[in-house]
Amino acid sequence: MSTWIALFRGINVGGNHILPMAELREALASLGLREVRTYIQSGNVVFASPAKSAAALGDSIADCIEQQKGFRPRVLVLTPAELSAAADANPYPEAVAEPKSLHLFFLAAPAARADLAAIEALRKPSERYQLTDPVFYLHAPEGIGRSKLAAKIEQKLGVAGTGRNYRTVAKLLEMVQGA
Repeated sequence: MSTWIALFRGINVGGNHILPMAELREALASLGLREVRTYIQSGNVVFASPAKSAAALGDSIADCIEQQKGFRPRVLVLTPAELSAAADANPYPEAVAEPKSLHLFFLAAPAARADLAAIEALRKPSERYQLTDPVFYLHAPEGIGRSKLAAKIEQKLGVAGTGRNYRTVAKLLEMVQGA
């Protein structure tokens, strides 16, 4: 049995795609996933499964939610090692002191066609970013809600992804280490 982390994109935001965490836990348990635990309402889940493929798990979870709730969320499934490596590779360790200002956008695939010129044009002078294969790091000290770059990052990267602030990443790491 392996521990996995599922990151949902676009649930419980702005009154759309409502999925209470208790219902999400029940849905995942119905798939045979064990020790299902959630963190905050935005769709962060730690669970155990004998599955070997993150992509297959993500598809199964999305299928289940679509059947039960009528919408298909994007679900990115990571191993604890992948989540830990992303946190360890943080290029802005000083930003951890303000964890809501540091965001990690976990990418579904490498951003081979990223429009770096457009990304740079959207960046505020106070913002810093770094793109790696699995993660786009954004330090937005003025707040993610005020960042034009954050709002358009998927479009400019040309790949699907889902963002989490450093506080959430740290909490998920704490949850998997206790698993």
